[in-house]
Amino acid sequence: MTETYFQAVAEVAKLAGDFALSHYGKRLDVETKQDGSPVTLADRGAEQLARKWIERRFPGDGILGEEFGTVRPDALRKWIVDPIDGTKSFVRSVPLWGTLVAVTEGERVLAGCIYCPAVNEIVVAATGQGCVWNGNRCQVSTVDTLSDATVVITDDRFLERPARRVSWSTVAERANVVRTWGDCYGYLLVATGRAEVMIDDITSPWDAAALQPIITEAGGVFTDWCGKPTAFGGNVIATNSALSQEVRSLLTESGS
Repeated sequence: MTETYFQAVAEVAKLAGDFALSHYGKRLDVETKQDGSPVTLADRGAEQLARKWIERRFPGDGILGEEFGTVRPDALRKWIVDPIDGTKSFVRSVPLWGTLVAVTEGERVLAGCIYCPAVNEIVVAATGQGCVWNGNRCQVSTVDTLSDATVVITDDRFLERPARRVSWSTVAERANVVRTWGDCYGYLLVATGRAEVMIDDITSPWDAAALQPIITEAGGVFTDWCGKPTAFGGNVIATNSALSQEVRSLLTESGS
């Protein structure tokens, strides 16, 4: 069944992501949700397609999506969908956005997919099945010195606590390369060995669930800011294994 979900998360992510891509770069009406984030008909249409696909193929499973909430919340298994992770990039025609799909049992993530159609990259992973990038196995880098590392964050202005801004600055100052246009693409970079650290201070389940098996099956370490290996802690630190201890020590010593 795990292998089935491995294939399924990729299929539904491509379906939804390709729909979003058909609207990418075009003039769209952008609405603002209650949390201040943007949404477009591309977000909603992509999630509706994903939901229809899941309902046909796995009718007993629950679904949680960013735009349309939850159905069958008490189901043993649940699909978690973010139709466009990085809508702020999407509406500005910046290609670093993606579709995220995960399947969970409780807080255990069975499989996850990041599909970034505007840059033609897809990463999919399932527990015990490894991590695959554009059809080939991938793994995190072996960089073991922070001064040689690339670190990524979505937007450091949104670090929730002042202490976390300080601890992030410490990591960033010691790194070789720092980039701040992250969203799901930053995690894809870590999983494929092109970056060593990616963090987010505020995440929802649809932001994080797909990422956990991708990072861990690629040989990395995925935790919340308290060091717990979970996609449901409300924040994320993802690293390669070589820098895991050092980076978490720097990030959490004053910012947890």
